Amino acid sequence: MFNSCPGMDKLKSPTITEKKCPDCGNTLELFSCDTSVTCDKCGFVAYNDIQSCVDWCKNARLCVGEDLYKKLKGSAKTTGVNPD
Repeated sequence: MFNSCPGMDKLKSPTITEKKCPDCGNTLELFSCDTSVTCDKCGFVAYNDIQSCVDWCKNARLCVGEDLYKKLKGSAKTTGVNPD
């Protein structure tokens, strides 16, 4: 996995979002170019909502790993998004 999005050159200016750590409830800050962030309170690794980039990024398999790539592409079939 990458520490940041290799398709970042397609992003004009990264955005930041906050999400709650599913483990402890701590506030996590994720930039749109980050694939994951580690909670500084409990160590839980939270992943960015990357499903959309999996559909267009040539580095998606390397970025998220083969298992998650297949899972996300499989869910795209059920949502009507056209997979590879």
